[in-house]
Amino acid sequence: MIEVEARKDGLWTLRLNRPDKANALTADMLGQLIAAVRQASAARALIVTGVGKVFSAGADLDEARAGLATSPLWEDLSSALAALPCLKIAALNGTLAGGANGMALACDLRIAVPTAKVFYPVMRLGYMPQPSDVVRMRALIGPARTKMVLAAGQKLTAQEAYDFGLIDRIVEPDALLREAETLAEPALGADPDLAARILAACDGL
Repeated sequence: MIEVEARKDGLWTLRLNRPDKANALTADMLGQLIAAVRQASAARALIVTGVGKVFSAGADLDEARAGLATSPLWEDLSSALAALPCLKIAALNGTLAGGANGMALACDLRIAVPTAKVFYPVMRLGYMPQPSDVVRMRALIGPARTKMVLAAGQKLTAQEAYDFGLIDRIVEPDALLREAETLAEPALGADPDLAARILAACDGL
């Protein structure tokens, strides 16, 4: 359900491949993602994307009811992604929902197809969002707009997410991965230490 592709030039691609379930994430899939991210420590750039018309519906509903919605695995995954020193790009092939927001927020860049929507309905579902998700979202779009998503439960269109600053570019579906690879090219050709220092400087570190 998690596909890992590692090219010789240092580009890693992680794909969520459970399109029949809208790429809803199980505990096993989260574990696979964490393991893959940790294995990607030498990557020069990393793309996270999905198969089908939805990036991810968040937690698998059956497992969410059994406790996955509040599992530390979500925080483990976003922390592992954020800690990677390479350029990380979320290529959102469709809607981004619930806890899956953590993956996109932990990336450096987010691009999405025009039909993508972004929502994180924790208020309606009765869960707290992951702590780092709130911090990263607020850093990108400010406290009021973060409240629009998390407290008011608003579902953002791709254009609204772009206008907010939550998505960096809107790309047609047939060009999504090509655009992600184009964005990764400078990092693939750069000295890894220099690339890591530039990314850290951009983050104010």
